[in-house]
Amino acid sequence: MENGLAHPFARLSPDMVIDAVESSGIVSDARILALNSYENRVYQVGIEDSQPIIVKFYRPQRWTTAQILEEHDFSLELAELEIPLVPPVKNEQGLTLLEFGGFRFAIFERKGGHPPEFDNLDNLLVMGRFLGRMHQVGAIQDFKMRKTLSIELFAEKSASFLLEHDFLPPDLSAAYESLAKDLIERMHVIKKESAQPKLIRIHGDCHGGNVLWRDDTPHFVDLDDCMMGPAIQDLWMLLSGSRDQRLLQLSEIVEGYNEFYDFNPSELPLIETYRTLRLMHYSAWLARRWDDPAFPKSFPWFNTENYWAGHILELREQLAALDEEPLAIF
Repeated sequence: MENGLAHPFARLSPDMVIDAVESSGIVSDARILALNSYENRVYQVGIEDSQPIIVKFYRPQRWTTAQILEEHDFSLELAELEIPLVPPVKNEQGLTLLEFGGFRFAIFERKGGHPPEFDNLDNLLVMGRFLGRMHQVGAIQDFKMRKTLSIELFAEKSASFLLEHDFLPPDLSAAYESLAKDLIERMHVIKKESAQPKLIRIHGDCHGGNVLWRDDTPHFVDLDDCMMGPAIQDLWMLLSGSRDQRLLQLSEIVEGYNEFYDFNPSELPLIETYRTLRLMHYSAWLARRWDDPAFPKSFPWFNTENYWAGHILELREQLAALDEEPLAIF
């Protein structure tokens, strides 16, 4: 609830989902399955005499139509070059973004797969090749409408939102505010001292949950957060474990990546900056969505005193990580 009004997604009933699909000329068999998605609403819808389809309803007021169409165009550009992902389907009029009942939606083919196993170094080599191909295309031209990864957008505005809307418990608010200020100042110094990375079109949210593995190949299923940013933003989230483990993983990824696009080692000192941005942005993202009934149900641990205490501790550790020696390619 916000200002006493039901959330817009409350109107998105199963009947409306089916009516929206059929408004595109597809005949449904009335079978519908809600899939795991929070930012948008995504459904598998059965189709008469055919395979089910996936329908994605975009969160109202999040993206402009022009921003969504840039996402679609990038997906189609990649798919035309046989880079494995699932692009939106064009209707008979050549449109990928449709409207019904005040919602914008897109239709996708249903593609199976299983979660990636990134503890397998061979899979990381393959993933590196995939991202190298994607970035090779992403560097051809810039987004005009999509967002650009920045300290201001992902850290400064996130911290301001949490503080201005009193999400922090009173006894933790001052600690968070001081820590956020220190983190932001340190990240600006690191950015100033580092070589400025080339900004290209990137996936933007490249973690295992957005990858399906089939036929020994990764397939992205969601470009909803694509943006202008440095290549390293799509690589660092694939790393985990101890420093030695991350160095080995990075070596495999970069080996595959360099087959298609040149990796720039000067971006490595920025990994912890981008990790910090993600941590700060994630808390603010949950806070911004707290009026959506799906979020309190799915994230009941958020906005508790224990959560904020843990988050502050995590950010303190991240402040120390910003001063650690960057990873390197050997």
